[in-house]
Amino acid sequence: MNLFREIREDILAELAAMMQEGALPAGLSLDNVAVEPPRDPAHGDMASNAAMVLARPAAMKPRDIAAALAQRLEGHARIARAEVAGPGFLNLRLAPEVWGELVEAILAAPDAYGRSRMGRGQRVNVEYVSANPTGPLHVGHSRGAVFGDALAALLEYSGHEVTREYYINDGGAQVDVLARSVYERYREALGHAPEIGEGLYPGDYLVPVGKALAEKVGSRWLGQPEEVWLAEVRAFAIEAMMRLIREDLALLGVEMDNFFSEKSLYDSGRIEAAIEALREQGLIYQGVLEPPRGKMPEDWEPREQTLFRSTAHGDDVDRPIQKSDGSWTYFAPDIAYHFDKISRGFDRLVDVFGADHGGYVKRMKAAVSALSGGKVPLDIKLIQLVRLFRDGEPFRMSKRAGNFITLRDVVERVGADVTRFVMLTRKNDAPLDFDLARVLEQSRDNPVFYVQYAHARVRSVMRKAEAAGISPGAPLIEDAAEVTLAKKLAEWPRLVEIAARGHEPHRIAFYLYELASDFHALYNRGNDRPELRFLQDDAAATSAKIALPLAVSIVISAGLGILGVTPVEEMR
Repeated sequence: MNLFREIREDILAELAAMMQEGALPAGLSLDNVAVEPPRDPAHGDMASNAAMVLARPAAMKPRDIAAALAQRLEGHARIARAEVAGPGFLNLRLAPEVWGELVEAILAAPDAYGRSRMGRGQRVNVEYVSANPTGPLHVGHSRGAVFGDALAALLEYSGHEVTREYYINDGGAQVDVLARSVYERYREALGHAPEIGEGLYPGDYLVPVGKALAEKVGSRWLGQPEEVWLAEVRAFAIEAMMRLIREDLALLGVEMDNFFSEKSLYDSGRIEAAIEALREQGLIYQGVLEPPRGKMPEDWEPREQTLFRSTAHGDDVDRPIQKSDGSWTYFAPDIAYHFDKISRGFDRLVDVFGADHGGYVKRMKAAVSALSGGKVPLDIKLIQLVRLFRDGEPFRMSKRAGNFITLRDVVERVGADVTRFVMLTRKNDAPLDFDLARVLEQSRDNPVFYVQYAHARVRSVMRKAEAAGISPGAPLIEDAAEVTLAKKLAEWPRLVEIAARGHEPHRIAFYLYELASDFHALYNRGNDRPELRFLQDDAAATSAKIALPLAVSIVISAGLGILGVTPVEEMR
């Protein structure tokens, strides 16, 4: 049941009838007609912009359209009153029995309520984390991991077929640096002082990797030149780092469907095939780029290079894909990787990048647009920094990692559920302050606790009712606080579609906090008004009262499921 959609369909039906009868011009587009919660709850239960969006194409006054529509809608059983407001907005007040019917619908199909067919089976690739395989995941990666995982779950909940993907950056110079760093730890394991020079990775996490390498090959590579051991040490180190990364992701409850190796693109003809696809469109040419303004990027050189005409697809400047010496730029394998995604038949692509990749957005969108003929949209979500605090003071660096705070540091201190929820309490493009002490407080100021406490309160009520042999019956929703809570439940299906359409899983966290707030308000109201308590002396009254909180717990559980957070049965 999607109450907002159903009322919108009622409005669209009346508008179609008005066109058929001549009260409105025929052929008007109704696509932009919306039904949403009013900004001020005092104005009603729902509001529609129908008259406002139709006035100009109909060459009519919006209030005239709204008045005629209001008169027709008041004949509907679920609409108690339709009122024209302001320049032509339509405010609707629903019949009181609608809220009980809503709760009954939620209890009748708890797993289905809020789910949407909006995606209609569209295949979506969500790529996230994709950290260099050179060390453990840090706290910044955890935000991208949580965001990407919650977005993937949200898209699945709204009917999409989702692939969660991790792009292993194992084809660049950083993995050679990793191999050299591991080699020094290998020497250390064999009794030699490691030479961790500038540019190598100093973290202690490589000590066990070096030890494992020594146990595997013994002293065979001691004193040998780099060309003897580099390739094998690199492969060994990458495998070890990816095991560590998988373990870190598992701590956070993140499971990938696919790990894609950048290295697999080289020497396989796949980069060449992607570039050739662009060349066939006349988008590859030889040229010299103008010097960029500001900071000079690494891939710019004042010589003739092979360039991608990305400006033909919305970029600011054309981009180099091959240097004058014939080697590929960093952009070339990224083009090939996205060409591979398109070739796998995905209808939509989502990339979750760190904020430092903002300069890559336009060029990647241009490449995907060109390679797909504009048929596969790419949405790139940038994840801003996480600032870690404890009791209001900046949290110290991790010795194990060398120069950053690891994901493991955070999860081991506060738990995966808290970490995941807090990471979604701000929009992805806004910085996030994460206080390790405050997120464990049991107060309204802690959104994790506040939402979990609402679910636990409902479960406590239901355990007591079940112990008394009482099950939910026909809902009794009369008090203003009960109606407010039911209205918030009605918003859930609409909210899911808005969040999924905008790729904004933080909206789920915000909604859950608001739902919990309305629930706690009703619960506390029972302290002063015993007739509002869920558990009554009379079994029939209890049966009617527990239906609403049970519906709340169903929606909270569904929302937490999207966020990857386990709803608690009781608070300790």
